[in-house]
Amino acid sequence: MERIEEVVKRYKEDFDLFETPNEKMEYIFDLGKKHSTLPEEAKNDDTFIHGCASPAWLVAECKDGKLILKGEGTSEMAKGMLTLLLDIFSKKGIDEILSFDPQELHQLGIVELLSPVRQQSLEAFIQKVYSYAKACKEKESEQ
Repeated sequence: MERIEEVVKRYKEDFDLFETPNEKMEYIFDLGKKHSTLPEEAKNDDTFIHGCASPAWLVAECKDGKLILKGEGTSEMAKGMLTLLLDIFSKKGIDEILSFDPQELHQLGIVELLSPVRQQSLEAFIQKVYSYAKACKEKESEQ
């Protein structure tokens, strides 16, 4: 299983192939074509990503020291970004997630292409991932 840094590096190499911001954004939209959906009952206030520019949900499960994430977004941008971020964070170790500095996502060369509202959406997603990871860590330490 790839570590978070390896996935970020792989995406950075992909983004580096594109010369213009529009090509990079098109790649994000293409990622969204692989986007999964959540069952309706999984879309509720607990899983809603507050602060996202368009409605999006994130569901987490703690399993064997790893955080398993699934999400759904409604806009093309949200679908693409969720696909990218789920690839980076899902099925990773809880300690690895908690020790990862989200500022490293700036290496991708796409964060600055996002509007301020979309940057807030990214921040909201990351906060949700970290809150799930912390909850898993607490649950682990209680056992």
